[in-house]
Amino acid sequence: MRIIGGKFKSRRFNPPAKKWPTRPTTDFAKEALFNILTNSIDFEATKMLDLFCGTGSHSYEFISRGCQDVTCVDKFPGCIRFVKETAKTLDIEEQINIVRADVFKFIPQTSAKYDYIFAGPPYALNTMDDIPNLIFKHGLLNENGWFVMEHNPNHNYEAHQNFDFSRNYGLAIFSFFENK
Repeated sequence: MRIIGGKFKSRRFNPPAKKWPTRPTTDFAKEALFNILTNSIDFEATKMLDLFCGTGSHSYEFISRGCQDVTCVDKFPGCIRFVKETAKTLDIEEQINIVRADVFKFIPQTSAKYDYIFAGPPYALNTMDDIPNLIFKHGLLNENGWFVMEHNPNHNYEAHQNFDFSRNYGLAIFSFFENK
């Protein structure tokens, strides 16, 4: 895993491989996503939520670019442990709130609102298609905020009322939703 931009650009981290429950976004897809975001988001003024954070890759990218308020959520203890260790190594513990929770329980319980939400759920998750509806039902996204969900070609969200556009990078597709 590598941070692709900002003050931590080119820093590499190796998550433990033994029984690791994640599917990290490829560097190619992540770089393409951040090319879009860099032209659209003021990172320093953004409050960010990283759902199914896994290795924390998206959280580190935001903090590396100046974001001061990141919350990352995952239910797997190994992921949480890795993100905490990496946050300590990068000395970003003040900018990142690490929450061990099931995303489907976190969403209805949080009262926070975010400018940008990223969800990178496991592609085989049978409740994946519920995520966009839950984000908007519970009002997690600020007005004019973006919610980006990574998924594979087995899912299509173009009919969702908040769908804005998508970008396809091989098996990784990013669907962008906006709170208009």
